[in-house]
Amino acid sequence: MAPVNYLLLLALGVAQFSSALSESCTKPEVSASAYTTPDATVLVNVAFVAEFTLKCSNGAKGIPLYAEINGRTVPAARIGDDKYQVSWTEDVKKARTGDYSVNLYDDEGYAALRKAARSGEDPSTVKPLVTIVVNYPGAYTGPWVNSEFMAAVLAVAVWYVAFSAKSKLLS
Repeated sequence: MAPVNYLLLLALGVAQFSSALSESCTKPEVSASAYTTPDATVLVNVAFVAEFTLKCSNGAKGIPLYAEINGRTVPAARIGDDKYQVSWTEDVKKARTGDYSVNLYDDEGYAALRKAARSGEDPSTVKPLVTIVVNYPGAYTGPWVNSEFMAAVLAVAVWYVAFSAKSKLLS
């Protein structure tokens, strides 16, 4: 009789696990904050970090999410029951200022997105669960003129003034 109990427990566990996976979010509400690299003087890549809270009207929590940014898909890291974080990097020269749309998908939406990509369809036809916007105001890449260049120009100017003054005195 013991094996029957184990089979029953296993069946209940699988049923609970599959129902947790199939739980989807209805009427999602998102509040987000973002961080971008402000100083890129010595960096090769600009970092983007979006942290957001997802609340569902049906009370779903811990839903696996995927983010699509500029055609790239990355998993969203769950950092709490309803808190998530998405991060990515862009090359400093390729990073554009302005708004970046981050489309968030649940398991079903992510599967539809992958299916559209495999079949050659336009992935923008797949409706995201929700979209958040990350604003990138740009990063400081250093002064327009390097200090070494200014020092060289100043040295040449001092040399010219000194040489001119010396030639006037000797003539």
